[in-house]
Amino acid sequence: MPRFMGFVRMEEGIGAPPQAMFDAMDAYISEQAQQGHFLDGGGLYGTEDAVNFVVRKGETTRVDGPYAEAKEIVGGWSLLQYDDLESAIAAQQEFAELHAKYWPGCEIVATLRQVSEAPQESSDA
Repeated sequence: MPRFMGFVRMEEGIGAPPQAMFDAMDAYISEQAQQGHFLDGGGLYGTEDAVNFVVRKGETTRVDGPYAEAKEIVGGWSLLQYDDLESAIAAQQEFAELHAKYWPGCEIVATLRQVSEAPQESSDA
């Protein structure tokens, strides 16, 4: 059964969602978990304590947050499992629509990506 990662990107510092959004998400996630679709997930703190390691030209550099240049950040993630891509897309749209209904002042991008189950072959051959 294919697995998927869901990401929520949003502007940093927009404040906490309203209680109605928390309640709607709790109900939605509980339902998805009972059906075996929601495997794990959660919200993320802001970038004030984030750490990036940048690899460039064979060198690794540590860059600590916050990141003033960041307009959008990943605010949450989920690991999901569905029978097929169409079902996963429908569920991700439902998830996004919960935000539109219960937190209409926010602007988010809800992204869905399928998890690769096998290493991809290098094209360097």
